[in-house]
Amino acid sequence: MTRRGRVPALVSAALGVSLVLAGCGGSNVAGGGQTGGAAGGADCEAYTQYGDLSGKQISLYTSIVSPEDTPHIDSYKKFEECTGAKVVYEGSKEFEAQLPVRIQSGNPPDVAYIPQPGLLQTLVKQTGAVKPAPQAVSANVDQYFSETFKSAGSVDGTLYAAPLGANVKSFVWFSPQAFAAKGYQIPKTWDEMVALSDRIVADGGKPWCAGINSGEATGWPLTDWLEDVMLRTAGPDVYDQWVAHQIPFNDPQVATALDRIGEILKNPAYVNGGLGDVSSIATTTFQDGGLPILDETCYMHRQANFYAANFPEGTDVSENGEVYAFALPPINTSGSTPILVGAEFVAAFSDRPEVQAFQAFLSSPEWANEKAKATPEGGWISANTGLDAANVASSVDKLSVEILQDDSNVFKFDGSDLMPAEIGSAAFWTGMTDWITGKSTTDVLTFIEQSWPAQS
Repeated sequence: MTRRGRVPALVSAALGVSLVLAGCGGSNVAGGGQTGGAAGGADCEAYTQYGDLSGKQISLYTSIVSPEDTPHIDSYKKFEECTGAKVVYEGSKEFEAQLPVRIQSGNPPDVAYIPQPGLLQTLVKQTGAVKPAPQAVSANVDQYFSETFKSAGSVDGTLYAAPLGANVKSFVWFSPQAFAAKGYQIPKTWDEMVALSDRIVADGGKPWCAGINSGEATGWPLTDWLEDVMLRTAGPDVYDQWVAHQIPFNDPQVATALDRIGEILKNPAYVNGGLGDVSSIATTTFQDGGLPILDETCYMHRQANFYAANFPEGTDVSENGEVYAFALPPINTSGSTPILVGAEFVAAFSDRPEVQAFQAFLSSPEWANEKAKATPEGGWISANTGLDAANVASSVDKLSVEILQDDSNVFKFDGSDLMPAEIGSAAFWTGMTDWITGKSTTDVLTFIEQSWPAQS
């Protein structure tokens, strides 16, 4: 689940609150020969393609609630001002449960933000209510997004949903200040990372810390670990076969990857710095897992770009600061660097012109840059190559955008988000939790394989 990494404590709005955004220029309809939106002017030049939408409303339903909804709401203002349209924003903590109910009752929103491709696939196949992406959206996706993101928003070869925000999963968090003081170098290969871990142990430290407790979603951080290492040991092609269940979940190549992780996370000399022993990984919350980096009771923590939000306010998150991140090194150094990614997607349940215009806007560089500017505290990125890295707020955001825009990288989507829910949001989480608490690789992978739904 792409957004499961967000801190639950930050979600405080009452569910189901609806906010109507009034476009500042909505009543001033452009006249004469102008084809632009209601406000007109040079600032609206990029929005003329959407036409005059004065008096039109677009309903938007999402799991993003206060305070994370504010940057989204602000990012639509230019679209509203320049077209005259109004976006009716509704965020709900019960989004995933309520969206199918609304569809089945004949009351779907115009647009919904889908947090993972697996849910998109289910909605397309089981409801028939999702509209294929219009031509303008397809054109934007072809121009501004990699094939990995286009494929994740497609079902049986048809594009239904453009990516919205994105996550870079393949990061290792560390302290540049601590590394400099100890004379440690950022590892460029997996072997160098293991050698660094051994050096930290020899120096009397614990190299790694981790936490996988996340309430009902406990275990999900280990799914990212396995996906990242599968990419590095088996390669992108085998990874795709595994995610699609073209090879069994307990294939020997998967066991090899999981055992490689065990060399780090089940090694009592390596973990769980500042938190306890190996068993404490299961009881430590995801949010707390990397915090020991700050007091140097651990030195490395594998987690996505969004983990930056979990460090205390005022922490210097920068290239030479208290914490920063480097890309998880490759194991096979002969190929390109594999990068595990995630994203949300924009699905529509109406094909009215104003809805299609809003979809096109959300897939455009204009929206990506407006959203980045509306998120001054950082913590948001997009895989849209039209996003100017100068507009994102933090150094980790900039690093993430640079990685996403580097054509030499090989991107693969979060496997658990692509798998059937019975696996990606259930058996996979359970199995990984059982594994870190003592079950064998063979038993855990066999359990997940036997849980795979027969029709998938």
